[in-house]
Amino acid sequence: MGLAATPRKIDWFRWFFLFLGIGLFCLVYYAPPWPSAFDPMGKEFVLSPQGKAALALFLLAGTWWVFEVLPIGVTGLTIGVVQALFFIRPASEAFKDFMDPAVLFIFGSLIIGAVFTKVGITKRMAYKMLDIVGERTSMIYLGCFVITALLTHVMAHTAVAATMYPLLLSIYALYGEGDRPTKFGKGLFIGMAFVAGAGSIITLLGAARGIVALGFFQQITGREISFFELTFYMFPIGWLMVFALWGLIMILFKPEKAEISGLREKARELNAAMGPMTRDEKLAGIIVLGVIVFLSMQSFIPALQAFNKAAVLLVSTLLFFILKILDINDLEAVPWNIVLLFSGAMSMGFCLWQTGAAEWLAINWLGFFQESHWFVFVLSIAFFVMIMTNFIMNVAAIAISVPVALVVAPYLGVAPEVIVFAALITAGMPFLLLVGAAPNAIAYNSKQFTSGQFFAAGIPASIMLMALVALAVLLVWPLMGMPVLLPSP
Repeated sequence: MGLAATPRKIDWFRWFFLFLGIGLFCLVYYAPPWPSAFDPMGKEFVLSPQGKAALALFLLAGTWWVFEVLPIGVTGLTIGVVQALFFIRPASEAFKDFMDPAVLFIFGSLIIGAVFTKVGITKRMAYKMLDIVGERTSMIYLGCFVITALLTHVMAHTAVAATMYPLLLSIYALYGEGDRPTKFGKGLFIGMAFVAGAGSIITLLGAARGIVALGFFQQITGREISFFELTFYMFPIGWLMVFALWGLIMILFKPEKAEISGLREKARELNAAMGPMTRDEKLAGIIVLGVIVFLSMQSFIPALQAFNKAAVLLVSTLLFFILKILDINDLEAVPWNIVLLFSGAMSMGFCLWQTGAAEWLAINWLGFFQESHWFVFVLSIAFFVMIMTNFIMNVAAIAISVPVALVVAPYLGVAPEVIVFAALITAGMPFLLLVGAAPNAIAYNSKQFTSGQFFAAGIPASIMLMALVALAVLLVWPLMGMPVLLPSP
């Protein structure tokens, strides 16, 4: 006699937020036309039906991502499907963004992480680091965060996260809890994602957003901000945030164990047992170092700037397979859930941009503050960029808000430099949603936390970020010589 099948329990929480997302979409999509926005010069920005539909999709995707009602990659796929079925954008455009160079850059970064894990480079790095920082879990946190931040000074934070991810897995394996989620695991991976953003604001090599913002600054003001000037003003802010995040992670995710007894000795033994570097380790190290050097030199050598970053990074992927460091099984093991997540995020960002919805949002938001105190206006820009960069590419968030802000700023007597730098700080640190930055999604692949737990940790981190922007604008930058207000006529 066969056993009766156990009835599947209904997940009411999941179904509630699934239909909440659909309800929000329908509410906005079928609403009457919304009023136009007007910039300080009186120019009208009409919200088209496609733009209103893009905002509806924006709410649907945000709800599903935060509460993880579907696998995050499937929600990403939903973004393309809805655009095509509701005629928000043609299917050829909506799905073309799924293979945007930025998505392929993330794919290439994930491959580098897989290579470092397979050949053993990350284990060597982990054992060496643990030998230095010792057995206290608080110092392990700090060591991992400092290394992450330092690497973002010379390479893209996506590549840094892909490099650090397997290293953190190796460290966590020595914690003694297997694959089981723990506070230490959550703190290790969420902290890495947060710190990768904090470190990436310090130089132009950490992310593309800096180049875009400085380009707008030069176009609108006629002045240029150099690589070293940006680093000078961002260095104290970035590192203040790194150490503040370490303190926050210690509060939110205080490790279950204050120290891991015998860890330093164990790390030395495991490192010695690995023996000398293998052929594959040397080849992988040389290939990745070559790519990093090339990408770094693009900021200094104009002749190299024409080469697409994703294409350069993918040369390493090709070489890994040509040299048989990787095989078909490694390709099939790529976390496609993460790739689809970012594919959908890119499509959502371009959808808001091309339909005019993002610009309409920015004009309306900044319109509330164009008569306010200059300090409130600067913080409002930073806050808007912080929220938008959690949903769309930080480059797009900069592109829709900074030009408008730079037009409004002179009316309030605000120096353009402070506008650009404040926006760049928050653009680099999307702490709320996994789609805000590639390091967030890469960290999620550890399975140590849910998207809801990431969001919950991101709320105090974002509050701390806004407090740091306020400190920079009122105290740090003026003391360093940055003009905050325009001279009186």
